[in-house]
Amino acid sequence: MRYEYLMNGSSLRLDPEACVGCGDCLDVCPHGVFRLEAGKARIEDRGACMECGACARNCPAAALTVKAGVGCAAAIILGKLRGTAPSCGDGGCSGNRQADCC
Repeated sequence: MRYEYLMNGSSLRLDPEACVGCGDCLDVCPHGVFRLEAGKARIEDRGACMECGACARNCPAAALTVKAGVGCAAAIILGKLRGTAPSCGDGGCSGNRQADCC
């Protein structure tokens, strides 16, 4: 099964000029959002980004930014921590129906 999180609405940003090509983002991303091309990270699959923030926190060149915990990623993580079903609530899905988002 392939999950898609905030389809084309991710806060993930990559500054290719700042990227040093270390590959740390590939190592820490749980959903394979990145690939290396010509010695630089590239966003391969933005729709798979769940905005956990691991890539930005581990980027030594500060080439990545993301608003960690926004949208339904926070609902999924909180649901797991609380042992409950994810609930986007409070407009976290930017107008999408919860069933489509989480």
